[in-house]
Amino acid sequence: MYRERVRNAALLERITSADEAAKLIRDGMTVGMSGFTRAGEAKAVPMALAERAKTDPLKITLITGASLGNDLDKTMAEAHLLARRIPFQADPALRRAINDGEVMFVDQHLSETVEMLRTRQLGPVDVAVIEAVAITEDGGIVPTTSVGNSASFAILADKVIVEINLAQPDTLEGLHDIYIPSYRPARMPIPIVSPESRVGMPYIPIDPDKIAAIVVTEKLDSSSTILPPDEDTQAIAGHLSEFLQHEVKAGRLTNTLQPLQAGIGTIANAVMHGLIDTPFHNLKMYSEVLQDSTFDLFDAGKLDFASGSSITVSAERYQTVLEDLARYKSRLVLRPQEISNHPEVVRRLGIIGINTALEFDIYGNVNSTHVGGTKMMNGIGGSGDFARNGYMSIFVTKSTAKDDVISSVVPMVSHVDHNEHDVDVLITEYGLADLRGLAPRERAPLIIANCVHPAYREQLGDYYRRAVARGGHTPHVIEEALSWHGRLRETGSMKI
Repeated sequence: MYRERVRNAALLERITSADEAAKLIRDGMTVGMSGFTRAGEAKAVPMALAERAKTDPLKITLITGASLGNDLDKTMAEAHLLARRIPFQADPALRRAINDGEVMFVDQHLSETVEMLRTRQLGPVDVAVIEAVAITEDGGIVPTTSVGNSASFAILADKVIVEINLAQPDTLEGLHDIYIPSYRPARMPIPIVSPESRVGMPYIPIDPDKIAAIVVTEKLDSSSTILPPDEDTQAIAGHLSEFLQHEVKAGRLTNTLQPLQAGIGTIANAVMHGLIDTPFHNLKMYSEVLQDSTFDLFDAGKLDFASGSSITVSAERYQTVLEDLARYKSRLVLRPQEISNHPEVVRRLGIIGINTALEFDIYGNVNSTHVGGTKMMNGIGGSGDFARNGYMSIFVTKSTAKDDVISSVVPMVSHVDHNEHDVDVLITEYGLADLRGLAPRERAPLIIANCVHPAYREQLGDYYRRAVARGGHTPHVIEEALSWHGRLRETGSMKI
C-alpha cells in the first residue's frame, strides 16, 4: 500500500527503518519535527532516537509546531535527549525537566519561529522529520492532520526524513494550502482576504533529492483530552454570547460576527460549543487548532468554513471527522502556522480571538504561561498573535483553581504574557468585564465586581481601595502586589 502513497518511484529505494533513519540525527543537531497540538507529529523516528539516546547519549535542539502527541515529549525528555525545546509543549515530564533547568525552553509566539529560522536568527535546521500522507510524483510532501512549521522545516533543512503514515486517511490530500511568504524587506502582501482563501499549494514543494530516508508507519494521532462543558464553562459561554448579542444590537457586529479564533483546551472548546444555542449563523473560523467544537458547529449548521493549522479531536469525534472527512473537506483548509497566525492576516480579517488565561489582574494584564510566576506550564502558543492584532481580544478563565485556594484574579499577575494594551474583554463564570476605552481606575472596579469569585471579592476590593489612597495612574500597594502568590506558597491558599 505504501507504493500508492510514495508516487515518486525513485524514492522507493530510500524506504528504511526508523532506527536507520534516526542515525541521520547526531549529537548537537537542530531538528525540526512535524506536529501541532497532538496532531500530525512524526511518530517512529522520535521514538527510535529516544531509545538510542539511552545507550548512546546525545542532545538535540528540537523545534516543532506546537505540542506533540503519543507521549513523544515525555519519552524524549526521560531519555535526556533534549537540550533545547522550541516553541511550545504540554507534557508534564518535559515540563518538569524545563522547570528543573535541564531543558532550555524557548517560549515563542507561534507565528515567529520560522521567521527566525528563515533569517538564520535560529538554526540552521540540520534534519527535518515530517509525517506525510503521501509524496507526489515531483517529490512534494503531503502533510497529514497538521501543517504547523513542517513546510518551512522541510524547505530549510539540509536533509528530510519523511514518515508515510498509512493510518492517516488518504482523503487528507487536497486539504492543505501551503503558502510560504517571500523574504523581507521586499515581501509582497499575503493574499488571504477571507478564511476560505486558497493561495498556495496542496503539498510542501521540495527537491526530492533532499529526502534522505522514508519510514513507513501506521499509528494514529493521540486524541485530545478535552473535557465536556461543565456548569462554569457553560456560564462563561453564556456571558460571551450575551456580550456578542449586545455588540450586534449596538451595530458593531452582525449575527455572522467576525472570523473566530479559539485557543486550545477545555474552556475555549466549551465556549465555542456554546455558540450553537445562539442567534449567530454563517460563522467562519480563522484559527490554529480545529477542535471538537468546530465540527459541532458544522453539524449544527452554524459554521460555514474553518481555516486552521491542525485538526485535534477527541477519541469520540475521530470517527465522525477523520474517518468521514469527505463530509467536511470542502469547508476546511489547513495552513502553515505562520500563516494561520500571521499578524498581517489577523489584522486584515478582523479576528475575534478567544483565549484562556491562567490568571489576570485588576488592570487587565494576563498571565497565560507561568504558575506562581516561575514555573512554566505550556507556553504562550498563538494567543499573542491574535490578542495584539485582532478585532477583539477576549480572555476566559474560571475564577478560581484547586478548590478555590487560588484566585485567578489577583492584584498583579506574577508573569505578563498579554499586557493591558492587548486585552479587551475578560470573562469568568461570574461575569464579564468589557475594558475597551477604560482607564486603569475604571477597569479595576469593573473586574472586581464582575469577574472575581465571592470568596476573594472583598479581599481584592480592600487592596484596590488602599492602592487608590496612595495615588497613581495605575494604583498599587507595591509591597503587597505579589503577596497573594507569596501567601499561596507559604500557607497553601491565597485567602487571608
